[in-house]
Amino acid sequence: MNGEIPSAYELFIDGNWSPSGSEERLNCFCPVNGEPLTSVPIANAADVDLAVRSCTKAFPKWSATTAKKRQQLLLDLADKLVEHVERIAWMETANTGKPMRESVANVHTAADRLRYYAGACRALEGRILPVTSDITSYDHRVPLGVVGVIGAWNFPLNMFIGKIAPIIAAGNCVVYKPADATPVTTLEIAALISEVLPAGVVNVVTGTGPLTGEAMLAHPGIRMISVTGSSATGQKVMQGASKTMKRVTLELGGKNAQVVFPDADLDRAAQGILLGAFLNQGQVCTAGSRIFAHQDIAEALKAKIVALIPELQMGDPFSDQTRMGTLVSKEHLARVMDYIAIGKKEGARVLCGGELAQIPGLPNGLFLQATLFDQVTHDMRIAREEIFGPVATFHEWNDYEQMLEEVGAVDQGLAAGIWTSSLSQAHSTARRIQAGRIWVNCYNLFPSGASFGGMKASGFGREDAFETLFEFTEVKNVIIDSADSYRRFYG
Repeated sequence: MNGEIPSAYELFIDGNWSPSGSEERLNCFCPVNGEPLTSVPIANAADVDLAVRSCTKAFPKWSATTAKKRQQLLLDLADKLVEHVERIAWMETANTGKPMRESVANVHTAADRLRYYAGACRALEGRILPVTSDITSYDHRVPLGVVGVIGAWNFPLNMFIGKIAPIIAAGNCVVYKPADATPVTTLEIAALISEVLPAGVVNVVTGTGPLTGEAMLAHPGIRMISVTGSSATGQKVMQGASKTMKRVTLELGGKNAQVVFPDADLDRAAQGILLGAFLNQGQVCTAGSRIFAHQDIAEALKAKIVALIPELQMGDPFSDQTRMGTLVSKEHLARVMDYIAIGKKEGARVLCGGELAQIPGLPNGLFLQATLFDQVTHDMRIAREEIFGPVATFHEWNDYEQMLEEVGAVDQGLAAGIWTSSLSQAHSTARRIQAGRIWVNCYNLFPSGASFGGMKASGFGREDAFETLFEFTEVKNVIIDSADSYRRFYG
């Protein structure tokens, strides 16, 4: 399996593979078979400084490049991703364990993000305010300069492209740190980027949060930090960024509810609930892992969900038939298994799953059965804390107001799902739920242009939309007096 992935990578700085000044390295493993996959450097502060210097050198020319030219380059990059779709998807699956069919879809989603921002950057306009007949005020948006990004491990290639697309479209340069466990596709795509974009526009430094991430937070040349991670990570980032007055956007965790009303199409809801709870093995910040079903339809819905779970077809992620692959690492698998044990200890009942899965031919694969608990109360940890694995909890409700109170009684506010045949009920409930993304009669759709981000402990800032360009620019105001005669203030 290791044939298509180098046994070792270096840092990607200024358009070239660059050895790290640090002698420390991270070993990456394939969660499908447990074998070593590759190793990457743990970049230190000096490495980060080199990446920032590369960005700083590239920024004047890149920021002066016309939006029309940047548009064409982003379109060319999107075409290049699609040209290499099978190779990139294979590497994504080898590094993450997600089904190959999802990895292929992720490449196309990444290409679509590039195409979206290729168009959007040409519509990034300013504002003109006529103060008097002689005095005109105008605003125009200018790029920030060097932006640092710290990515998460669950969607490496989507994370990389989705983050950098608006950043570079707006004329910035970027230093990107992929997650410790899943750096492969980021590095491979960075090499493709260097065939399209000028050197220094995109730099990749691998490493750990405590060393590499902290160096990025501390570097005064990085004007802004964009992070996807846990709420605890977000708190650390805000503290670290304050020392150099960096801007910050945070896309953090979620403990997301799916609310099913008695008038819902239960077959449709069951399909969507499974997609919401178990896509990418539940390793999704938007995972709809709390299922709130009205008492009138709870048993019928529960039966439909349990009957559908075998259709997830867990198996070799490289098989076209597989719908559910592995968890990302042994450490994360142990964490999710701990939560299953906690749920049992708290008195919740395992309706299905809850055990490791044995897949023929892959004895070392990190496979965990899709797990559904019922008899869950809100005070249980499995009902309140983000598990980030294939574990869902089933809740029954009868009182609408009480249900809404429980839906909102968690720290996060990232996403939610509503299943109903009533348009008015969907609208009114969507207004009441504190979450940045609400799906109605669907789940886990991420179209380019639709703003995505959280409330409360799920962070702030919006991604994937036109207004995301605002996050990576600042307004410069110019006031011009065009009168032929000058104004006398003195004498």
